[in-house]
Amino acid sequence: MIQTVSNIGWSMLFSLVGGLIGMALVLMASTLVPKLMNRLTPNIDEEKEIARGNTAVAEYYGRVVGACILGLSIVIGAAVLGGLISALH
Repeated sequence: MIQTVSNIGWSMLFSLVGGLIGMALVLMASTLVPKLMNRLTPNIDEEKEIARGNTAVAEYYGRVVGACILGLSIVIGAAVLGGLISALH
């Protein structure tokens, strides 16, 4: 009984720490990916084009940045789940 409670406590700790690290990584990625996009496309000022109403740039930029953040979130979710599973066994 004590071992089960201990395992549940460790799994809660792992999920909390993993969640906090995951949130920090997603926030860092949401600031880093737009800067990376600006660096990869030096001839296009995305913010200026979006402000001018260029919807093609806005959709492309939004999809690429969103896909990067979503991919990172999936990887972080898998890592947190792996931590939970390892703590429960």
